[in-house]
Amino acid sequence: MPSFDVVSKVQMHEVANAVQQAAKEVGTRFDFRGTGTSVEQSAEGIVLRSGSEGRLDAAREVLKEKLVRRKLSLKSFDEQKIEPAASSSYRQLIKIEQGISTEKAKAIVKFLKGTGMKVQGAIQQEQVRVTGKKRDDLQAAIAALREEDFGVELQFENFRD
Repeated sequence: MPSFDVVSKVQMHEVANAVQQAAKEVGTRFDFRGTGTSVEQSAEGIVLRSGSEGRLDAAREVLKEKLVRRKLSLKSFDEQKIEPAASSSYRQLIKIEQGISTEKAKAIVKFLKGTGMKVQGAIQQEQVRVTGKKRDDLQAAIAALREEDFGVELQFENFRD
């Protein structure tokens, strides 16, 4: 029976490249000199630090520009609140969301059932497997899922005939 998987993955090497480019631009731009602004990747996600909230916002925009240029969807990045840090500086964490959460997976399965197409969705950990009898039904399901916004970036892989 033909099937495919709906996943939400972020290419971490592209994120690392975007962070490196943003850090380089922040380090060389004149308006960031002397503000203590930095962009770095950590285990939790991407950490932005700066001496003022205005420079932190500007650094975040530089980072977003670099992520978009590397064809990474901003839906995969969850911006946390700006927190005051030591010695009158500010810090912001941007978490990287991998996989499809259970509630979003349920929404995808419900959407597929509501379309009336002859396909079934099954939640498997952080992905949704969609099966159907005909290849054309699966291609129509992919087109319908691309049209709908679930709040996460969706990729379609493992298409089996």
